Amino acid sequence: MSSELERPPRQADERTALVGWLDLQRQILRWKCEGLSDEDARRPVIPTSPDMTMAGLISHMRWTEHMWLEVLFLGGDKKQNPAFDESSKNADWHTDGRHLAELLAEYEAQCTRSNAIIAAADLDDTGRHPDFRDGSANLRWMLIHLVEETGRHAGHADIVRELLDGTKGYY
Repeated sequence: MSSELERPPRQADERTALVGWLDLQRQILRWKCEGLSDEDARRPVIPTSPDMTMAGLISHMRWTEHMWLEVLFLGGDKKQNPAFDESSKNADWHTDGRHLAELLAEYEAQCTRSNAIIAAADLDDTGRHPDFRDGSANLRWMLIHLVEETGRHAGHADIVRELLDGTKGYY
């Protein structure tokens, strides 16, 4: 794996820094998927965590972005997001055998929608979903959380990829 990923500018304003760090973590997740077969992307490598696959990570992160920015921040319909499906544990991690390329395209599209939502709002704007305590957080808080969540799962992707085929790499 090779990549030309860069950190955000060291003298960036707050919005540029937050979005830059989020974009970097998103890129790392996509980078860790480069060259994987669909079979490997769906192969669990941690016996106690069968949903922790590369495909599952990408699906989960797509729905995580949707949850925080479209549901909690904009007040959208939670029924569109499998993370809210109480009848199925970890439903947002389930890929139903879909191709990695399709999951990555959906993640990319979600990131594009998320960036548009972020660009149209002030960092002090608060979420609009009345049914969730976290829906009252401001956009700044939500972005910091997304950087944390995406970075944590990028670390998981490092481990999963190494266990799949021995590939290592840090940008």
